[in-house]
Amino acid sequence: MTDGHHHPPHRAAADTGPRLAPLPEDGWDPSTGELLAPIPRDADGHLANVFTTLVRHRGLFRLFLPFGTYLLRDGRLPDRTRELLILRTAYNTRAGYEWGRHVPLARAAGVTGEEIQRVGAGPDAPGWTPADTGLLRAADELHRDACLSAATWSALTADHDEAQLIEITMLVGQYHMVAFFLNSAGTPLEPGYETETLPAPTGAGAADGTPGDA
Repeated sequence: MTDGHHHPPHRAAADTGPRLAPLPEDGWDPSTGELLAPIPRDADGHLANVFTTLVRHRGLFRLFLPFGTYLLRDGRLPDRTRELLILRTAYNTRAGYEWGRHVPLARAAGVTGEEIQRVGAGPDAPGWTPADTGLLRAADELHRDACLSAATWSALTADHDEAQLIEITMLVGQYHMVAFFLNSAGTPLEPGYETETLPAPTGAGAADGTPGDA
């Protein structure tokens, strides 16, 4: 996907409040509390809004959490690789919540502040290593075409085994799915994460008035 890819505007407006509000802890029944108990809390003692909103569908949440946790914590991809793919996916889907929550994880994985901002410029921006270029291009092709090109697949094989190649496609798909939910529900970022704003769309998308939030 080129930097001129058009990002359609969101339908949800964050300034009107979320369409689905996070479920407050005093509203959890025992089953909900059991589902949410294993999830690490933020520094302020609260759970991230993505979980307390998605748990409104308990049956789905029960199945979703192990898969998402595996990709985030136990997958075969290096942490830096995973976070570059997620950040580019958040940029492509204009998922401000996803971006805001993953910028700190990207920094912890060794992605520099300059690189985080350069994610918005895409794989053709100067400064990326060939390996990073391949990852960002993979995220773009999956976003645009739902398929990796032969050239990108070949480039990725230089640094990734078969399991990691599978995981790249599944990871990008997972974070597209999460972005669909976050953007549509209007899930708000928690205090402390709101300063991590999406880079503005570049090229053709810059003129469409796309909001930089979920």
